[in-house]
Amino acid sequence: MAFTRATGKHRRPRRPSLVTRTTVRAAGVAALATTGAVGSLAAPALAAESAVEQTGLTPVISIGESLADQIDAQAAAQEQAAEKAAAEKRALAAAKKEAEERVKEAREAEARAAREVERKRLNTFVTPISGSYISTGYKAGGAVWSSGNHTGIDFHAASGTTVHAVGSGTVVEAGWGGSYGNNIVIKMIDGTYTQYGHLSSINVSVGQTVTPGQQIGLSGATGNVTGAHLHFEARTTPEYGSDMDPVAYLRSHGVNV
Repeated sequence: MAFTRATGKHRRPRRPSLVTRTTVRAAGVAALATTGAVGSLAAPALAAESAVEQTGLTPVISIGESLADQIDAQAAAQEQAAEKAAAEKRALAAAKKEAEERVKEAREAEARAAREVERKRLNTFVTPISGSYISTGYKAGGAVWSSGNHTGIDFHAASGTTVHAVGSGTVVEAGWGGSYGNNIVIKMIDGTYTQYGHLSSINVSVGQTVTPGQQIGLSGATGNVTGAHLHFEARTTPEYGSDMDPVAYLRSHGVNV
């Protein structure tokens, strides 16, 4: 009995050829690769495709969804890691800024404290001769003084004893002062004046600024004297005759004499 070849719509459907299946599989893998899937994700897909060739099934959609889920999970993990790194970077920057602010505040506080210490030091008054005492008081009478009385106070001091500026000020006179011998006059920061007479040596010059306790000269016996000592005056002006009580002056500035 003769058989005839089936034709037209009665022809049996043909299975996709190996070339067609391979092309479809390669295209699917390539498409997934463009989304960022790593090779480790593509390998299971190829293994699955091998199994499909044996069974004749083609669950491409199922495999694609599985890979997409893994890619999404990987992307989410990467995003979380990036957010964590950014948060850590921000925290580090904030901590650094806070530390810098603390250092800045500490330095400013230290500078303020130093300025305050210096301000107090410059406003401090001291005795002109350390460890000495008053040998002749203010307004003491006698023919030895041309005015008829003592216009200052005398501190006991051997010749060559260090003489200190009693406070901060500017030197307005430094040299010979007649009966005062070698003398220095300083304009103090409060606007008053102090004078140091009978010096054996002068260590400052006119226009120089001085600070409390600074050495300005050495005591001696120059001018109209009977022996070595320091003559100290407090004045309202730099001129003779504007004197005021030196003891009261020094005590008003915290000096115990």
